[in-house]
Amino acid sequence: MAKAGGGAFGASSLGNVLSFVIWIAEFGTKAILLPPRITRLGYAALCMSVICLLLMVGGCAGPRRAAGPRQDAPRLIAVMASYGPELAASEALLLGTNQPVSVTEINGVTFKQFRFEGHDLLLFPSGMSMVNAAMTTQLALDRFPISHVLFTGIAGGINPACRLGDVVIPAKWFHHSEAVYVNPKPEGSGYVLPTYFKPFCENFGFMFPDQVTAVRAGMKEPARQEYFAVDPGLLAAARRAMNTMPPLTYDGHRAEVRVGGNGITGPVFMDNREYRQWAFRVWKADCLDMESTAIAQVCWANQKPFLIVRSLSDLAGGQDGVNPVDTTEGPTSVHAAIVLREIVRAMK
Repeated sequence: MAKAGGGAFGASSLGNVLSFVIWIAEFGTKAILLPPRITRLGYAALCMSVICLLLMVGGCAGPRRAAGPRQDAPRLIAVMASYGPELAASEALLLGTNQPVSVTEINGVTFKQFRFEGHDLLLFPSGMSMVNAAMTTQLALDRFPISHVLFTGIAGGINPACRLGDVVIPAKWFHHSEAVYVNPKPEGSGYVLPTYFKPFCENFGFMFPDQVTAVRAGMKEPARQEYFAVDPGLLAAARRAMNTMPPLTYDGHRAEVRVGGNGITGPVFMDNREYRQWAFRVWKADCLDMESTAIAQVCWANQKPFLIVRSLSDLAGGQDGVNPVDTTEGPTSVHAAIVLREIVRAMK
């Protein structure tokens, strides 16, 4: 397990030594038989010399820092998935029956490092929904020497042109649940909006979409971000991967793989037809999920290239009857993992 590190001589150890030296200075002349030529003042000066030596040798002038990625370690491509079926599909296709190079557990999250066709990969679960995904992404970036972040999983399709089993690789990721919730006007026509807020798109009843405020190195202050863009180099790799992509079929039809377009994320399992239709009108997105934009924002803040692959397991409420995700999550997770495998192969 990775642990926080520091110098060989920590701050608590220094405190203990200092306390001991001060005790010696106070009572040493009483407890120890000293030659007459060493006075109490001289003994105190000797103690101060010892303290200075400890400071120089122990390297304790500054605060301890948590252990970060080793600079000499191989650069890793992070491969994330949110939960069981998604993670199992990626592990089966990328690791198979091979043993990982290393397995590290941090805060209950298991990280498996292994080689795949010349690439060093780090496979781990993001956890479900936005907070878990953001937290785990930042944890991985803090602890491992990650060069790129990839995610594979399932999502709800909201583009009427898409079908179950299709795979989408959006170029832009938006928040759909960053919003202002307001009261209706007393007369019933419209809504009472706070003075600071200026609507920029169609609302869904009392819900008015807003944009997140974010900051990263090089910015003087936080700024509103409409979306978070996928790395162009990884999008190019995704397009190259189309040349080697094996045929994907689902429920008797050929599944399509789309590179580009938009995706949206919120901490909601969306299964509502009217919201689905509205979300497509506003963002023209192919899919809706619960983790991607959180991961995208963390990668943006850390200036790490990322790319997210989603296979459509359901229609986010566009279906008739019960949402089929319980039966579709397995095969559609495999579709997403196959596409991600080919993208890894296409990465230079």
